[in-house]
Order: sequence, then C-alpha cells, then structure tokens
Amino acid sequence: MKVAIQKFGKILSAMVMPNMGAFIAWGLITALFIPAGWFPNENLGELVDPMLSYLLPILIALSAGKMFGGEKGAVAAGIAVIGVILGAPDQPMLMGAMLIGPLAGWSITKFDKLIDNKVKAGFEMLINNFSTGIIGMLLAIIGFYVIGPFMSILLTILTAGVNLLVENSLLPFVAIFIEPAKVLFLNNAINHGILTPIGTEQVAELGKSIMYMLESNPGPGLGVILAYMVFSKNKTTKSSTPGAAIIHLFGGIHEIYFPYVLMNPMVIIGPIVGSIVTIFYYLVFNAGLIAPAAPGSIIAYMAVSPKGETLIVLGGVLIATVVSFVISAIFVRMAGDKDLDEAKNQVANMKAQSKGIELATESKIEKIVFACDAGMGSSAMGATKFRNRIAKLNLDIVVTNSSVDTVPADANIVVCQEVLKDRAIKSANNAQIITIGNFLTDPNLDGLYNFIVENVAEAPTAEAPIAEAPIAEAPTAEAAENEVLNKGNIKLGCSAETKQEAITAAGQLLVEQGYANEEYIQGMLNREETTTTCLGFGVAIPHGTIETKKEVKKTGIVFLQYPEGVMFDDEKVHLVFGIAAAGDEHMEILAQIADLVEDDSKLETLRTTSDLDEIMGLLNVTL
Repeated sequence: MKVAIQKFGKILSAMVMPNMGAFIAWGLITALFIPAGWFPNENLGELVDPMLSYLLPILIALSAGKMFGGEKGAVAAGIAVIGVILGAPDQPMLMGAMLIGPLAGWSITKFDKLIDNKVKAGFEMLINNFSTGIIGMLLAIIGFYVIGPFMSILLTILTAGVNLLVENSLLPFVAIFIEPAKVLFLNNAINHGILTPIGTEQVAELGKSIMYMLESNPGPGLGVILAYMVFSKNKTTKSSTPGAAIIHLFGGIHEIYFPYVLMNPMVIIGPIVGSIVTIFYYLVFNAGLIAPAAPGSIIAYMAVSPKGETLIVLGGVLIATVVSFVISAIFVRMAGDKDLDEAKNQVANMKAQSKGIELATESKIEKIVFACDAGMGSSAMGATKFRNRIAKLNLDIVVTNSSVDTVPADANIVVCQEVLKDRAIKSANNAQIITIGNFLTDPNLDGLYNFIVENVAEAPTAEAPIAEAPIAEAPTAEAAENEVLNKGNIKLGCSAETKQEAITAAGQLLVEQGYANEEYIQGMLNREETTTTCLGFGVAIPHGTIETKKEVKKTGIVFLQYPEGVMFDDEKVHLVFGIAAAGDEHMEILAQIADLVEDDSKLETLRTTSDLDEIMGLLNVTL
C-alpha cells in the first residue's frame, strides 16, 4: 500500500513541482501588488487573476500531458485544459488540470499505438498534427461540459470539508497523519499533490491559505534536531546536529531530520504535538501564506507571509520548535546511546523505495545485470557507463549485461526498463529488480549508485581491485575497424520522416555490409515497439530482438547521421547506431558512445561533420 501511495503521490507532485517557480511568482505578485499587498499597484495587480485562472492550470496540464504522452500529449493537454477552465469559470481549475492533463497524454499514447506501422510514408506529420488537434478538441469539449462542472462540484465539497474541520477545530489533528507520512517520504505527495492545489483555491478567495503551512513548517523537525543536540548520549549523533539544523531551517531540506526520528520512532510524537499546537495557533490568529513555501525553510516562510503577518507566521515556527523539542527530548533521553549511521542507512533504503528502488541494506551486492530485450545494445551501454561510475569506489562488484530472458542466476540486482519487469522477474526470481526509463540517465540509477555508496562502499584502498564484467577480450583496433565498424558502415547527411524509416535504413545497411540477414530488419522494428532504443542526447541504438538474433551473421555497427533529426517518440535523434551482435566485439565501441554522450562538443561534431576520418577518430577506431 505504501508503494502504491508513493507512486500515486509521485505522479501528483510531478505535475506541480516543475511549475513551482510559477506558483512562487504568482504568490509574490499577489503579496506585493494587490490592494492589501506590500506595494499596492492597480495595474500590476491585474496580473494575479490571469496567472491563477490560466497560467497555472495550463502549466500543470502541460507537465501532466508530457509525462503521459510526450510533446504531443503536452499540446493536447494544453488544448483540453482550456475547456476545463471555461467549464468552471468561477474557480481556479488546478485540480481539473491534474485530471485532464494525464487523460490527454494517455489518449495520445493509445492513439499512437493504435496506428503504429499503419501510416503510409509521407503522411506521418499530417496524421500527428491532426490527431493531436482532434484529440485536444474532443477533450476540450468533454472538459467544458463534464470535467469542469464535475471538478467545480468536487472543489465545493472539499472546501466544505476543510471549513468543517476549521469550524470544529479539527484541522490541527491532520498532523497525526502528515508528520508520520513525511518520514515515509510522502511529504512531496502530500504537500504538492494535495495541499498546494487546495491552498491555491483558498488564496483565490481569501488571499491566503493555512493549507500551505500544514506540512512545510520547519519547526517540528527543528525541535527534534535540537533535542538530539542537547540530550543525545552518542557523540557522533550529537556532533552531526548543528549542521543538520542549519540545513533544515535555512535550506528547507526536511529529509535531514528523518534519521533522527527513525533512530527512535517514539520521537515522532514530538513533531506531531508541535504541529497540532502550531496549527491551533495559526487558526486563532487566522494566519496563512500567500503561496507555497517551497522548500520549507524559514526564508521561504518569510518571503510568502502576508503583509503585516510575518511575526505571526514566525511565531508559529517558534512554537512548533519549542513544543517538538520539549516532547522529543523526553524520548531522546530515554533512548540511550543510539547510532545515527544505522538510521541513515534506513533512510537511504526508504528513499530508494520511494523512487522505485526496493533494496535491503543487508543485501550483499556482487553482480549487477543490466538487461534489455536482446542484451546487445542499450543494456550494454548502460552496464559500461555504470561500471565506470562505480569503478572509483573500488568494490568487488561485477556489472554486466544480458538479455532479459537469460539473466545469470547469480545476479543480485537486475536493472531493466519498466515494460520488461515481468520478464525480468521470471528470469531472475531471486534478484532484486530496479526499473528505469533510460539506461544512461535515470533517477533510479542515481538512487542505486547512492545506495551502493551509503551501504556497500568502504573507504577506497590503493590495492583494492576494480571489478569488471567478464566480457570477451577487447578486439584490436584493426579488428574493430575491419569486423565491427569501418568507413563503409557510415552514412552521412541522411533524412527520414519517421523512426521506422531510420531504423529500416540502419537495418538495410547492416544487411548490405554482411552483418545480418534481411529478416533482421523486422526484428529491429519489433524491438522498437517494445520500448524505444533512443538513449537521449539525440542518440538511438536500434537493434533486433532475442528471437531474431539468429539472423545475425557477425557482429557489426553502422552509423547514420541525421543533421535535421528524426523523432523517436518524444526525442529528436541525430545519431543512429544500428547494431547486430553475435558476440561482444562491439562492446568497446559502445563504451566510446557511452562516453561521447557526456561531451556536447563531440556530439555536435558527430551531428555535423562530413569527415569520415573524424568520426572514426571520435569512436576510437584506428584508421
């Protein structure tokens, strides 16, 4: 249940958080220029309503549409949300945007799958543009007549519920749920996914909202840290608190105090009571903020305090700190000598789980396998890049790659794309599975690296060996040129309307150069239907499926340059490396490609050069 809630909350917060700067800009304009603001200005005050009614919902819808349907999904969501806004003109449709945006992105994705490989060459742009416009138009009509009025009713009910809690002095008791949820890394989901939209609705009506203060107050967490600073009997823990207090209070990074709670879970009572008392205080003084305090630092609190209420707002932070400190101190003194490092490991594991990385801190990690459908392209590059990344840690960890259906039995961790997760579980039911979107740059790869650093890595030693995957001996430069990549494998100045055309061209070149049979081309197209071979950075590495690997005659790589680019779903690709792999001879060149994507100047050279020798040099192939 926790994972499901985290996943749902992650979706909600992902719609709002990229646009937090717009929320803050709107809040500051409100605080400064409305009649009750710091510097009333009738002309500039006219910016407030359009930003709230149109800008913020449209930005949320765009983020949601892009998350579910790429650039086309964002465009369709931007069209559709206008219908929602006009369908409920009396209320800001932030929550309406959070509904119509994903619906638009999902609709675009479903339509694209429905017509995949059914559009004749030359008609792709026409179909893409008209389908986006038609889907956006239909959803705008549905938004106007259905979603807008429905969300208006729902917001009325939610507002009545909040008012009921306030009138009966029950609102403070939401802290009983919010404070423990924060320590479970549901803080962003609660704050940005639920409280921020409701708070923004209240600001439109009242000019401020207490909803912005329920989760973001730095006082409860600061009280916990101060309790350990004064009463902890562990020197390591005690010495860590001054820095943690500064980061928490002024930086607004609340996760810094989570280990102190997890060292002694009873300590959570301090933040709960501190938050309850503070919310009562804010209700008595009718306090609120005019925009989200993001991050939840004392600086952000002061910046978004209404004119004349700064001392009231700061008083609530002080009260929360004192109450949390007094109560937390009781449990800290009772706890004895507890080690902070163990709690930090627990936090790292919990944070990894909140990002989709479910690892046990006591797990022994000896082999990490990057798995894709055929095990010859994207997974090989991902394994190479991650192996190089952890090399400096001097760990005895093997990082290799394989087909998702033939994962080695001794694998401890399998990294694969989400669509391959079920196959990975069947192939490696004893391994822990980490799902990603991109083998080269993905937050979950960062999470895995951080987990290894915090839970596995020891202090590096000069004598410690750097573990490498047991791959075949690297070929000589001459062999790489003659057998895997040579000038005849390169085509410059290509053009294509669709990714299918680009993949077919790469496959045809592999066939012409004697690396594969004609049937392999269809395998490359089938592989692309499973999940994109675009790596980001304008690079794609199309290759066949495990079923068509039998059509490979020998290992080879071809390179096609597309100066104008060709769309691989949401990304414009300029560099297409077609791969046919019978063995591991291509690994060295894939390693070079993995390094190249981190160098913008070299990528630009590959995109624009007409010099074959320069390309061979960049790929480290001796001429």
